[in-house]
Amino acid sequence: MLNILSVILGIVGLVLALIGLVPFLGWTNWIWLIVPVIGAGLGLLSRGRTGFRLNLFVGAVMVVRLIFGGGVL
Repeated sequence: MLNILSVILGIVGLVLALIGLVPFLGWTNWIWLIVPVIGAGLGLLSRGRTGFRLNLFVGAVMVVRLIFGGGVL
């Protein structure tokens, strides 16, 4: 059950990360970065690792976008 919640949070985080890839909307990743963090926490508590890995990927996409945008753009 926790793995399913983690995957759902990962998918929601991925959609939010795609919005954050738009120029001048990269700052929104600061707000939405909490979604994959919570999803990864739920993924750690579950037996499966799919949700955990998905949320790590989404979090990495958000962080890389923040690094390339200088944390603002």
